Amino acid sequence: MQVSTSDFARAVELWRHGESLDAVARGLCATLTTDEKLSMLEGGTEFWEGRIRALSQGQSSRTFPAAQLPDRGIDGFEFLDGPRGVGMGLATCFPVSMARGASFDPALEHAIGDAIGQELRVKGGTLFGGVCVNLLRHPAWGRAQETYGEDPHLVGEMGAALATGVQRHAMACVKHFALNSMETARHRVDVTCDERALHEVYLPHFHRVVKAGVSVVMAAYNSVNGEWCGQSRALLNDILKDEWGFDGVVITDFIFGIRDPVASVKAGLDIEMPYRMIRWQGLPGAIADGRVAVEEVDAIVCRILRTLIRFDQLRQAPIPPASIVAGPDHVALALQAARSSIVLLENRGILPLSPRTTQRIAVLGRLADVANLGDGGSSAVRPPYAITPAAGIRRAFPEATVMVSATDASVASGADVAIVVVGTTMHDEGEFLDLDAQLPLLDQFAPPFADEDQKKRFRYLVENQDTALAEPPGGDRASLKLCEADSALISAVAAVNPRVIVVLTGGSAFVTDGWRDVASAILHIWYPGMEGGTALGEILTGATNPSGHLPFAVPEAEEDMPEFELMTDSARYGLLHGQWWLEALDRPVRYPFGHGLGYSAFRAEALTIDTHDTGTDALVTWRNVGSTAGSDVIQVYASVPGSTLQRPPRRLVGFARVHLTAGQAETVRIPLALCQLAVRDNGQWIWEDLPVSIEAAAWAGDPNALRCSADVGPALP
Repeated sequence: MQVSTSDFARAVELWRHGESLDAVARGLCATLTTDEKLSMLEGGTEFWEGRIRALSQGQSSRTFPAAQLPDRGIDGFEFLDGPRGVGMGLATCFPVSMARGASFDPALEHAIGDAIGQELRVKGGTLFGGVCVNLLRHPAWGRAQETYGEDPHLVGEMGAALATGVQRHAMACVKHFALNSMETARHRVDVTCDERALHEVYLPHFHRVVKAGVSVVMAAYNSVNGEWCGQSRALLNDILKDEWGFDGVVITDFIFGIRDPVASVKAGLDIEMPYRMIRWQGLPGAIADGRVAVEEVDAIVCRILRTLIRFDQLRQAPIPPASIVAGPDHVALALQAARSSIVLLENRGILPLSPRTTQRIAVLGRLADVANLGDGGSSAVRPPYAITPAAGIRRAFPEATVMVSATDASVASGADVAIVVVGTTMHDEGEFLDLDAQLPLLDQFAPPFADEDQKKRFRYLVENQDTALAEPPGGDRASLKLCEADSALISAVAAVNPRVIVVLTGGSAFVTDGWRDVASAILHIWYPGMEGGTALGEILTGATNPSGHLPFAVPEAEEDMPEFELMTDSARYGLLHGQWWLEALDRPVRYPFGHGLGYSAFRAEALTIDTHDTGTDALVTWRNVGSTAGSDVIQVYASVPGSTLQRPPRRLVGFARVHLTAGQAETVRIPLALCQLAVRDNGQWIWEDLPVSIEAAAWAGDPNALRCSADVGPALP
């Protein structure tokens, strides 16, 4: 039977009119040749053509196609990356995900996903690859900025919000499955993780996004318990598909996402991205000699077709007008996200600053007047403009004299206030593309060059990375401290002006020992997006009340954190990290998980627990006891005091963002994810029949938290 270009559309109609999705997909699959089926199992671009284009034009110069059979009416998908916006051409640049994690605001994240989905469609994309939910195991992770924090519940809720927002317009891909929490060694490291740590710590957030209906899962580069993630039957088949019921598509990370084409098929990996590479070379022979059965290929093709049919309505929807890209509504959303994410770590009475009385402002630091938007790798987004910290301060203080210098501390002498902007850039942390280290892997796994000219072109680009569009070095951070020049600048400025405000910019934690005592205030603005400078200026003046809360814990000293090796072949992940690690080992916490100051004050006044047929809620009365309106985050933690098992001291099980006027109180109903307390044992979830301690707090370990004990029924994932 010859399939016409309308057959895919007819398959969609059959499904919409009540025929089984499985039956429709199987029927369409049965009409395809073996070669056509195999072409759907890999990216749609010849390998060397794609690599040369990426090196000469940039990684995100165009979409990445896959699973396409144009002659058969199957359009597949067009992949574009994120997560701080759409990584192609000019686009709205939102604050990085870690900043948005600090907002503790899933509703805002859903709106950002909606905006990104719209811009993706304008760019020709149909699959957004920017839902990153890898847990921040250690703040030195170079791609910390791409996720939402160290806590599974927070990360899962924010990732689900982004994915569902995007999927109002296009498919979304959650990544990197799983245990990908280091960058420099990502192509070589094997992560050992026992059953409890895997299921209780490093997978719940992925499960949450899968339950929210995400269409695609991307496997990680690293191996887990001795098997590469892209060909791990334990991860992809046993957990993701059999246990969680995921019925979408599983793709590899880009290049070297698998090493064995046969093992990847048997593990449940659907598409090798983004080029025709390892499977293209290996699967035809494997089918011919019987190592891979045609039925196994059919199962993959049917999964792909099911997903394409299910999401075809989005692809057929009208494309939004190009004017929405970095248009007023999306820029306003980027500003709102920046406002909600900035964390006030310290304030010794200096903030807010009065524009009326602040007449001379010194703004110092190498990052004071540059657009510092984050990683320059696959997550890079290029906005039409970006408001720098200095520009935002000029806007906020239009009558003041604003003096800017990258290095000259003497500029601060005589100023009413000195603002020092320090931290990291894409050269210090981010995606690590080590072409030299990849050459041996290319020799082993890449297909042959088409001709000698193609080979010479690739070699030239590799050998002349300074002139090609090579990515910045990035990688993991060697230290959680500021660089020596930044620390020295803070001290030098403080020596000539006692009113020093330190503004930290970066994707993760900075230890503050060595200079904290000379700072009158400390703000963490992250990589704040295209309107970050505007938000900073508003917070400095008090036009916006700071309301961001740390999505991770900051130790007193970096030695207090778990071991983290930049280049290693093996790592072991356990039950404890971050706030849990510091508390359990009784190590000092400088800024705990959930910490964040404002210009008002809030407190919990009442806590009751409501257990009903569908779950358990906390009813928390939260009051603004200050004189200024503002937003705050109610955080609900739970623990099992009577348990004899090793557990985190407490786990976040619910949160809600509230806005209260001065003196206002509001009772908020917060659904509790008590499944975070379940224990994994021998392939099963276990609920200890013990009282649960619940606390409504301003941050993890808050001594003023309201606490109660509750007897609740089993809450299993």
